[in-house]
Amino acid sequence: MSNKGETAKYPNLVTQDSSTETMRSPSQVLVVGKSPINRVVVSKIVERSGLKPISESPDMAAKTLRTLVPGVIVLDGGTDNKDCDTLMSGIETLRRASGKSFPPVILLSTKTGTPESLGLSNVIDAVVAKPITPERLQPVIDRLISR
Repeated sequence: MSNKGETAKYPNLVTQDSSTETMRSPSQVLVVGKSPINRVVVSKIVERSGLKPISESPDMAAKTLRTLVPGVIVLDGGTDNKDCDTLMSGIETLRRASGKSFPPVILLSTKTGTPESLGLSNVIDAVVAKPITPERLQPVIDRLISR
């Protein structure tokens, strides 16, 4: 698209000045990860909850978060839980602006434990251990969406 501030998915939602408009969409779940296969698996699980997934690579997700505040963010941490680290400051800014822990963030991890025990960023609300299955992930998404 040729107009500054427009994206193919969200036309006219953002401007280049300081009054950037952000759209809140509690029924959408931002699924972020480097692996397209993992993003498809997670997106299918999100759809089972009756929600609409938006699947993005970490680079594209940073742009999406400037115009959209989803109901939940699901991050695939990769083998070392660091694949989505570039998004943490942007997510933290969104959460500070909301005045609470919104949007909630789930990290898909190769390790089990709590965000605290794994030494993760304070923006992570829940950790779901891989392999990714509906039985593990869907209840966490449902719980975080309903709070």
